[in-house]
Amino acid sequence: MIAGLMMRIIRFLVVLCSFSLLAQSARAELLIHITKAASDAIPIAIVPFASPNGTGPNEDLTQIVRDDLDMSGNFKSLDPSRMLSLPSQGSQVYYRDWRLLGQRYLVIGQIQRGATDQNYHVQYELFDVTQQKQMLKSNLTTTANNLRSLAHVISDQVYKAITGVRGAFSTRLAFVTLDKEGGKSVYRLQVSDVDGQRAQVLLKSTQPILSPDWSPDAKKLAYVSFETGQPAIYIQDIATGKRQKLTDFQGLNSAPAWSPDGKDMLMTLSKDGNAEIYEMDLANRQLTRLTHHWAIDTEANWAPDGRQIVFTSDRSGGPQIYQMDLRTQDAKRLTFGGPYNASPRYSPDGKYIYYVHRDGGNFNIAKMNLSTGEQTILTHTDLDDSPSVAPNGRMLIYCTHQGTKSVLSVISVDGGSKYFLPAKFGDVREPAWSPFGS
Repeated sequence: MIAGLMMRIIRFLVVLCSFSLLAQSARAELLIHITKAASDAIPIAIVPFASPNGTGPNEDLTQIVRDDLDMSGNFKSLDPSRMLSLPSQGSQVYYRDWRLLGQRYLVIGQIQRGATDQNYHVQYELFDVTQQKQMLKSNLTTTANNLRSLAHVISDQVYKAITGVRGAFSTRLAFVTLDKEGGKSVYRLQVSDVDGQRAQVLLKSTQPILSPDWSPDAKKLAYVSFETGQPAIYIQDIATGKRQKLTDFQGLNSAPAWSPDGKDMLMTLSKDGNAEIYEMDLANRQLTRLTHHWAIDTEANWAPDGRQIVFTSDRSGGPQIYQMDLRTQDAKRLTFGGPYNASPRYSPDGKYIYYVHRDGGNFNIAKMNLSTGEQTILTHTDLDDSPSVAPNGRMLIYCTHQGTKSVLSVISVDGGSKYFLPAKFGDVREPAWSPFGS
């Protein structure tokens, strides 16, 4: 009986993991390829920052800012080769030139290395070309090793000044890569900047690594590893690498999800004979069973207010999404369109869920308005999986395919823009977008 249950769980989870992984190399540098810009993207000119004393860095800050704003889908940056002038301070700005080029906003600046502290000092300004006024002026200082982080901060500040929404360019991504080494499959749990740069390997294993999930302070990751021959849930500190095994019960240990306050964790366990959703108090490891059903219940995700969860269950005969009130533990079905809906994730404001939806033979990413039940299909490729929402609610990352390789793709939440983060070699999967953190 137990063997039959495990085979049923495995078949169900294989369906949920709806893509295969083909590997080619041990390297997995991620590269940005923007394939679709929003039709209403805002034109913005980001002038190459001047270096008055010739001590500018090798890192191209303005290109990083340009790439950040472009990949958000909200902006379309001007190619520097088209610029009529290269101002570096406000007195050099002639609004007429930028209006002729059709630009709505303008960013200028200077960067130079300090004579005594060897730090880099950056001053930049943001202008509204239409209204002919300065919107933002800031002075920032950083070390040579942290210039890329400073560029992301500039992107965040410019994004918020124009849109009123906090930028997410200083947050991070977690993902799993699969490569071949000496004929063996090698999995790597990695974290990187949102543009795929500065990737850092947290765990390397010849056994599968699944379901990374960030702590609310963005300092730790929970994930599932098969390194001991069976699934177990671990928590790992990103800065120190220190980790602890959270569960290794007989059977299934999967789908960890931190609570919004970081004190509890949802998970799927089959220790009592069936795949059920449990809540663990991380302070004392006490478990509370939340579902009591003969079906397979898994992939739970917290609402931002911590009062409800959504999860995947086959209690209706196939994978569908349910919502549970944690006070009453009453569950209601949310999805009715199509035979397959899974991997639900709340938007940061709790108004929407994003999930994998099957339409005919294709698996796509969809979103649902929780107040109206309206469903919108966001992607239109063949095999899309594992949605994760940016903490500002404006972008969504997921796994898809290009040819025979699995890659990461990012779209705006209205589907208006799109870019890919494929690995230079090998495959990449299981993306998780970090929160803003502390």
